[in-house]
Amino acid sequence: MVAALPAVTPVDSPFQLLSATSGPLALAFIPLGLGIAILRYRLWDIDVIINRTLVYGSLTALLVVLYVGLIFALQSLFQGVFKQNNDVAIVVSTLVIAALVQPLRHWIQRIIDRRFYRRKYNAARTLAQFSASLRNEVDLQQLKESLVAVVEETMQPTHVSLWMPPGSRKRTPNTNQ
Repeated sequence: MVAALPAVTPVDSPFQLLSATSGPLALAFIPLGLGIAILRYRLWDIDVIINRTLVYGSLTALLVVLYVGLIFALQSLFQGVFKQNNDVAIVVSTLVIAALVQPLRHWIQRIIDRRFYRRKYNAARTLAQFSASLRNEVDLQQLKESLVAVVEETMQPTHVSLWMPPGSRKRTPNTNQ
Protein backbone atom coordinates (compact mmCIF):
# COMPACT_ATOMS: atom_id res chain seq x y z
CA MET A 1 0.00 0.00 0.00
CA VAL A 2 2.87 2.34 0.66
CA ALA A 3 4.25 1.67 -2.82
CA ALA A 4 0.93 2.70 -4.41
CA LEU A 5 1.26 6.25 -3.06
CA PRO A 6 4.64 7.74 -3.83
CA ALA A 7 6.16 10.10 -1.38
CA VAL A 8 5.21 13.67 -2.19
CA THR A 9 7.76 16.30 -1.33
CA PRO A 10 6.93 20.02 -1.48
CA VAL A 11 9.16 20.44 -4.54
CA ASP A 12 7.53 17.61 -6.49
CA SER A 13 3.95 18.29 -5.42
CA PRO A 14 1.50 19.22 -8.19
CA PHE A 15 -0.47 21.15 -5.60
CA GLN A 16 2.59 23.23 -4.80
CA LEU A 17 3.13 23.95 -8.48
CA LEU A 18 -0.54 24.80 -8.97
CA SER A 19 -0.69 27.12 -5.96
CA ALA A 20 2.55 28.84 -6.96
CA THR A 21 1.13 29.71 -10.39
CA SER A 22 -2.53 30.23 -9.53
CA GLY A 23 -1.86 32.63 -6.64
CA PRO A 24 -0.38 35.45 -8.76
CA LEU A 25 -2.86 34.66 -11.52
CA ALA A 26 -5.77 35.05 -9.11
CA LEU A 27 -4.34 38.34 -7.88
CA ALA A 28 -4.21 39.56 -11.48
CA PHE A 29 -8.00 39.13 -11.73
CA ILE A 30 -8.63 41.69 -8.99
CA PRO A 31 -7.58 44.73 -11.06
CA LEU A 32 -9.31 43.19 -14.07
CA GLY A 33 -12.55 42.84 -12.11
CA LEU A 34 -12.24 46.38 -10.77
CA GLY A 35 -11.68 47.69 -14.29
CA ILE A 36 -14.74 45.88 -15.61
CA ALA A 37 -16.86 47.20 -12.72
CA ILE A 38 -15.64 50.77 -13.29
CA LEU A 39 -16.44 50.61 -17.00
CA ARG A 40 -19.74 48.79 -16.65
CA TYR A 41 -21.23 50.97 -13.91
CA ARG A 42 -19.57 54.25 -15.03
CA LEU A 43 -17.67 54.60 -11.78
CA TRP A 44 -14.90 56.69 -13.34
CA ASP A 45 -17.04 59.71 -12.54
CA ILE A 46 -16.24 60.47 -8.90
CA ASP A 47 -19.61 62.18 -8.43
CA VAL A 48 -21.37 58.86 -8.95
CA ILE A 49 -19.24 57.20 -6.27
CA ILE A 50 -19.77 60.06 -3.82
CA ASN A 51 -23.50 60.14 -4.52
CA ARG A 52 -23.94 56.39 -4.05
CA THR A 53 -21.78 56.42 -0.94
CA LEU A 54 -23.89 59.17 0.60
CA VAL A 55 -27.17 57.51 -0.34
CA TYR A 56 -26.37 53.94 0.63
CA GLY A 57 -24.32 54.89 3.70
CA SER A 58 -27.18 57.03 5.02
CA LEU A 59 -29.71 54.36 4.09
CA THR A 60 -27.76 51.65 5.90
CA ALA A 61 -27.35 53.76 9.04
CA LEU A 62 -31.02 54.72 9.06
CA LEU A 63 -32.18 51.13 8.52
CA VAL A 64 -29.93 49.83 11.30
CA VAL A 65 -31.26 52.42 13.74
CA LEU A 66 -34.85 51.67 12.72
CA TYR A 67 -34.30 47.91 12.96
CA VAL A 68 -32.76 48.03 16.42
CA GLY A 69 -35.39 50.49 17.62
CA LEU A 70 -38.21 48.37 16.25
CA ILE A 71 -36.83 45.23 17.85
CA PHE A 72 -36.57 46.86 21.28
CA ALA A 73 -39.99 48.53 21.00
CA LEU A 74 -41.75 45.43 19.72
CA GLN A 75 -40.06 43.12 22.23
CA SER A 76 -41.20 45.28 25.11
CA LEU A 77 -44.70 45.55 23.60
CA PHE A 78 -45.04 41.84 22.91
CA GLN A 79 -43.67 40.79 26.30
CA GLY A 80 -45.84 43.24 28.18
CA VAL A 81 -49.11 42.85 26.29
CA PHE A 82 -49.12 39.50 24.50
CA LYS A 83 -46.57 37.55 26.53
CA GLN A 84 -44.87 36.48 23.28
CA ASN A 85 -41.23 35.60 22.77
CA ASN A 86 -38.65 37.68 20.89
CA ASP A 87 -39.01 35.80 17.59
CA VAL A 88 -42.21 37.59 16.66
CA ALA A 89 -40.61 41.00 17.20
CA ILE A 90 -37.64 40.06 15.02
CA VAL A 91 -39.86 38.79 12.20
CA VAL A 92 -42.10 41.87 12.27
CA SER A 93 -39.09 44.21 12.40
CA THR A 94 -37.46 42.43 9.46
CA LEU A 95 -40.63 42.68 7.37
CA VAL A 96 -41.04 46.38 8.17
CA ILE A 97 -37.42 47.12 7.23
CA ALA A 98 -37.76 45.12 4.01
CA ALA A 99 -40.83 47.14 3.08
CA LEU A 100 -39.11 50.46 3.85
CA VAL A 101 -35.88 49.97 1.86
CA GLN A 102 -37.00 51.39 -1.51
CA PRO A 103 -39.13 54.29 -0.21
CA LEU A 104 -36.34 55.36 2.15
CA ARG A 105 -33.74 55.08 -0.62
CA HIS A 106 -35.78 57.32 -2.91
CA TRP A 107 -36.40 59.80 -0.07
CA ILE A 108 -32.70 59.96 0.85
CA GLN A 109 -31.77 60.27 -2.85
CA ARG A 110 -34.05 63.29 -3.23
CA ILE A 111 -32.63 64.92 -0.10
CA ILE A 112 -29.03 64.39 -1.21
CA ASP A 113 -29.79 65.60 -4.74
CA ARG A 114 -31.40 68.75 -3.37
CA ARG A 115 -28.61 69.39 -0.88
CA PHE A 116 -25.44 68.44 -2.75
CA TYR A 117 -26.46 68.38 -6.42
CA ARG A 118 -28.64 71.50 -6.48
CA ARG A 119 -27.76 72.45 -10.04
CA LYS A 120 -28.70 69.03 -11.41
CA TYR A 121 -31.86 68.93 -9.30
CA ASN A 122 -32.96 72.39 -10.44
CA ALA A 123 -32.22 71.53 -14.08
CA ALA A 124 -34.31 68.37 -13.91
CA ARG A 125 -37.16 70.21 -12.22
CA THR A 126 -37.02 73.05 -14.78
CA LEU A 127 -37.04 70.62 -17.70
CA ALA A 128 -40.02 68.78 -16.20
CA GLN A 129 -41.92 72.04 -15.85
CA PHE A 130 -41.01 73.01 -19.42
CA SER A 131 -42.20 69.68 -20.81
CA ALA A 132 -45.49 70.10 -18.93
CA SER A 133 -46.00 73.59 -20.37
CA LEU A 134 -44.93 72.40 -23.82
CA ARG A 135 -48.09 70.32 -24.19
CA ASN A 136 -50.29 73.41 -23.96
CA GLU A 137 -48.22 75.79 -26.10
CA VAL A 138 -49.35 76.45 -29.66
CA ASP A 139 -47.68 79.79 -30.44
CA LEU A 140 -44.35 79.11 -32.14
CA GLN A 141 -42.75 82.42 -31.09
CA GLN A 142 -43.73 81.89 -27.44
CA LEU A 143 -42.45 78.32 -27.60
CA LYS A 144 -39.14 79.52 -29.05
CA GLU A 145 -38.69 82.12 -26.29
CA SER A 146 -39.51 79.66 -23.52
CA LEU A 147 -37.17 77.04 -25.02
CA VAL A 148 -34.28 79.52 -25.10
CA ALA A 149 -35.06 80.59 -21.51
CA VAL A 150 -35.07 76.99 -20.28
CA VAL A 151 -31.78 76.22 -22.04
CA GLU A 152 -30.17 79.34 -20.53
CA GLU A 153 -31.44 78.46 -17.06
CA THR A 154 -30.54 74.78 -17.02
CA MET A 155 -27.27 74.64 -18.96
CA GLN A 156 -26.10 78.24 -18.54
CA PRO A 157 -24.22 78.48 -21.85
CA THR A 158 -22.39 81.61 -22.94
CA HIS A 159 -24.54 81.92 -26.06
CA VAL A 160 -27.86 80.41 -27.17
CA SER A 161 -29.28 80.44 -30.66
CA LEU A 162 -32.17 78.54 -32.14
CA TRP A 163 -32.23 77.72 -35.83
CA MET A 164 -35.51 76.84 -37.43
CA PRO A 165 -35.80 75.70 -41.05
CA PRO A 166 -37.61 78.18 -43.30
CA GLY A 167 -40.55 75.84 -43.94
CA SER A 168 -41.30 75.31 -40.24
CA ARG A 169 -42.31 78.90 -39.48
CA LYS A 170 -45.62 78.83 -41.25
CA ARG A 171 -47.49 75.62 -41.80
CA THR A 172 -50.48 75.43 -44.03
CA PRO A 173 -53.10 72.80 -43.42
CA ASN A 174 -53.37 70.07 -45.98
CA THR A 175 -56.51 70.69 -48.05
CA ASN A 176 -56.11 67.65 -50.33
CA GLN A 177 -58.09 65.06 -48.48
